[in-house]
Amino acid sequence: MNLALIIITALISLLAFYNHEIFDRFKFNAYAIKHHGQAWRFLSYGLIHADWMHLFINMFVLYSFGKVVIDAYLFYFDAQGYLFYILLYVGGIVFSVLFDFGKHKDDMYYNAVGASGAVSAVLFSSILLYPTGSLYIFPIPFPLPSVVFGVIYLVYSAVMARRGKDNIGHNAISGVQFLDWLLRSH
Repeated sequence: MNLALIIITALISLLAFYNHEIFDRFKFNAYAIKHHGQAWRFLSYGLIHADWMHLFINMFVLYSFGKVVIDAYLFYFDAQGYLFYILLYVGGIVFSVLFDFGKHKDDMYYNAVGASGAVSAVLFSSILLYPTGSLYIFPIPFPLPSVVFGVIYLVYSAVMARRGKDNIGHNAISGVQFLDWLLRSH
């Protein structure tokens, strides 16, 4: 299931890298949703990425943490676990842009792309389900605890969201708005 999501997302992202019409049709644009009824953009933006690095990071995190969530869901819910995993993934995509939709629904120039909301939902579900997990990241010579990786991911996303120059939906990570407020107020 996880591998299928990675392959589908990678293939559509690759198509969008070389076809600007696909990229423009799929990207999140709150103005187009509100004023032109293009509600598919609530989902389609999660299938495309800004560049190779953005795609790689999201798919690496999904690959690294998705199996833990799927295995737990299958253990607790049997075959329905697949459905719950898809709902978690799709819910992460939609939920993560609701704030941006409200804020930018009259701004025709605001765009966002990437599966960060879905990947964050999977990442933090994995941490909740298996808080003692860890992963190796080159060139770090020791396993990085999943919780530490999650905090680094949140901080990175908050910093990049404040910069706001790359059309990547960094606000998609749950808690980034709170973290951004926290960084500004202290």
